[in-house]
Amino acid sequence: MREEILEILRDVRSDIDYENEKAMIDDGLLESLDIVAIVGEFNDAFDVNISVDDLLPENFNSVDAMAELITKLQEG
Repeated sequence: MREEILEILRDVRSDIDYENEKAMIDDGLLESLDIVAIVGEFNDAFDVNISVDDLLPENFNSVDAMAELITKLQEG
């Protein structure tokens, strides 16, 4: 899953070091339009439905946080 997340992220913004960033939202690296694109790709790729309630900085600050969110949603 992690590699697929990284591939999606790099497709949206290839200029960010996703492997090492731990505060992508808090540091302003990802903007709202980036998040919209990422959420759409995650919904399709992982068959989840990321809701408005899930759009919290802590869910998108790092690849690990995104993986945790997707896993939680898949487990339902």
